[in-house]
Amino acid sequence: MRTAVVRVGVDKTGVLTPAQLGDGMARLRDLAAAAGVEVVDNNLPALPPQRREVEILIAGEDPAELEKRAVDMCAKAFGTTPVPGVLTYISRGTDADARGVLAGFGLTGEIERVAGQDGWDVVHVTLRQADLERVPESRIHTALEASLNCEVHIRTV
Repeated sequence: MRTAVVRVGVDKTGVLTPAQLGDGMARLRDLAAAAGVEVVDNNLPALPPQRREVEILIAGEDPAELEKRAVDMCAKAFGTTPVPGVLTYISRGTDADARGVLAGFGLTGEIERVAGQDGWDVVHVTLRQADLERVPESRIHTALEASLNCEVHIRTV
């Protein structure tokens, strides 16, 4: 399963004091621990209001659900109306990451990982030709290589 980094603005207007921000972070860490998710440490009080956002690491596939969980936790922790930010995924170079990249393009495909001649992984991805008419192969290839950090070969059927 992929791990999302869900960013949530918790005090974009700057109404919370440094003490309130610290208390909110402590409550958020407690809520996150109970939910089995992780909060990335940051120094909210030192940030300007427009950058007061937290990053929550949540395992899952559905971006809307992950965002909702993070926003709900932040609302409880800070007592504000949190603003969802950018959601990205951590890549560990796994086949699940490759499937996630494909899903981001609205694609599915077969993934096969083999050891190359030099011992490094080579990932072969088989896609339907019709899918490549909708999404350029170069975009898929670049995204897969960046996510997997290995050589990628795309085959079409």
